[in-house]
Amino acid sequence: MSKYYLGENVRILVTGGAGFIGSHVVDHLLENNYTVIVLDNLSTGNIKNLNKKVEFIKGDIRDKDLDFRDIDGIIHLGAQVNVRTSLKEPLYDCDVNIMGTLNILETMRRYDVEKIVFASSVAVYGDPKYLPVDEEHPKEPLSPYGLSKYCSEKYIELYGDLYGIDYTILRYSNVYGERQNPRGEAGVVCIFIESMLKGKTPTIFGDGYQTRDFVYVGDVAKSTIMALNWKNKVVNIGTGRETSINHLYNIIADILNFKEKPVYSDPREGEIYRMVVSIERALDLQWKPTVDLREGIRRTVEWMKKYLIEG
Repeated sequence: MSKYYLGENVRILVTGGAGFIGSHVVDHLLENNYTVIVLDNLSTGNIKNLNKKVEFIKGDIRDKDLDFRDIDGIIHLGAQVNVRTSLKEPLYDCDVNIMGTLNILETMRRYDVEKIVFASSVAVYGDPKYLPVDEEHPKEPLSPYGLSKYCSEKYIELYGDLYGIDYTILRYSNVYGERQNPRGEAGVVCIFIESMLKGKTPTIFGDGYQTRDFVYVGDVAKSTIMALNWKNKVVNIGTGRETSINHLYNIIADILNFKEKPVYSDPREGEIYRMVVSIERALDLQWKPTVDLREGIRRTVEWMKKYLIEG
């Protein structure tokens, strides 16, 4: 086992660590006795998400004066994550996601940081040619966001070849759970929950039979920490289970005792119809999802109730 996964006396910097997924990763790192430094510009993250034990640096992944002295590894979650924003502002998406990642890599090289775990996305695959989608599936992204993630992956692999940086690339499927901001680039889970809690009937775009692979944020955080010990791997992180939006709606409605049927609208342009990933590689690396969809939604509902009360 490498030094990274041992935790004690190991210093990990998490970009985007005040965000939805990042703050859960930070919590799991602390539970495993890592020393955690968070770099976040708080454009979408929330300082309230962070444990007091964390060293916090308010900064941007594009800052040219980043200091990675005494850092043992980087978990790179900081990104522009809104697909629709990437379609409207592709230059901005490129600047944050590609140039930001390249800046992180150059800073790692300058300070001899040996390890990076990168949060990528199933958006790199585009419209699936077969299901479940494995890591070797063709990469044909349908948005600048998906393209910027894939380009960042290739830069990371190149830096691995050129400079010996040890990397793990995680392609997350549809992550949901506590701390996901329903008013930001929220997933459908949080949007449905918030609408139902407010007595409003959610809208389903399309016929509702489109599918996604929904994975709980706590399981994602665990995989991200384990990935510190996976050398030069590209790994899908999902459940391997395909869930329709109609079924998702019914689960949430049942938990909340919401009786209204959904409103259906025209499908959104550019969205894929079906997605589920193969997690065989992750299983081989001893990670597996442990929180099923109903339990994960129940936890998210309880958090959302508090979120709406606290504002």
